[in-house]
Amino acid sequence: MTQWIPLSRTAHAEHGYTPREGYRHAAGQLIAPVMLAELAKLLPHYVLGFIARDDAFIPVAVLGVEKDHNLYLHSDGRWLGKYVPAALRGYPFVLATPPHAANPGDKTLGIDKEHLVEAGGQPLFEHGEPTQPVADTLAFLTQCEHSRVATQAACQALENAGVLVPWKLIVPIGESHQQVNGLYRVDEQALNALSVHTFTTLQGAPMTLAYAQLFSTHQTEQLTQRAKLHETLATAHTPPEDLDTIFGNADDDELLFDFDQ
Repeated sequence: MTQWIPLSRTAHAEHGYTPREGYRHAAGQLIAPVMLAELAKLLPHYVLGFIARDDAFIPVAVLGVEKDHNLYLHSDGRWLGKYVPAALRGYPFVLATPPHAANPGDKTLGIDKEHLVEAGGQPLFEHGEPTQPVADTLAFLTQCEHSRVATQAACQALENAGVLVPWKLIVPIGESHQQVNGLYRVDEQALNALSVHTFTTLQGAPMTLAYAQLFSTHQTEQLTQRAKLHETLATAHTPPEDLDTIFGNADDDELLFDFDQ
C-alpha cells in the first residue's frame, strides 16, 4: 500500500526524489478516478462508470476486468492509448489532506515514500522553494483538485436525483465473458422519467457527466481489444515492432490541464 509523506521545506530541504517510470505505478489498477474537465478526451477510449466510496459516488474509467491487470498498461510502463487519465499523471506526488489537519479542506503536497530519497535523485527544493518540476506538478494537482470538487458536486446531484444504479459490466474476453462488479451506471429510463423540476436542476455539469457515462458504454470493445493484445504479447516470441501504431502513444504525458487544446 502506498505511504504518502507530506513534504516540508525544512524537513526535506536536502532530500530528492526519483521520477516515475512511465505508468508502472498503475499496473494493478482496474479503475482510475476521472473528472469533468477531461470527459471529451476520455470518451473515445474508455468505459466510464461510478463507484461508491466514502458514502459518495465518484466517476471512474475502467482499466481492466481481472484482478491486478491493467489492460491499458504495457509491461514496460508504456500507456496503451492516446490519453492518460489525469489522476495518474501527477505521481509520485499527490495533493491530499495531511494527518490531523484542522480543516479537512486543507491540502498539502505529498510524495510516495518509495520515491523520496535522502541523497541524490531530482531535487525537491532549491533555496527553500520547490524546484520547477515540483512547482509544475503542484500547479497541475491543484487544477485537478478544483475539477475534482466540481465533479463531486455533479455526482452528488445525480445521486440525489436517484438515477445511479448498480451495474454488472460484461466484457467479452476470448471465448468467455468477464463480469466487472462494484460499478454503478446512469439509469437512462430513470433519467428520462424525472420531473421537469428535477431534470432542470441537473442541467450543466451533472447532465454532461450522465450522458458521458451513457455514451462511454460503446467503448467496451476497447477492453476486449487490449485483452487480445496482452494475450498476443504473452505468447509471442517477438513483440510487435511498433506497439504505438496499435492504439497510439499517449500524447498527454505532460502536466497539462488545458483540455481544450
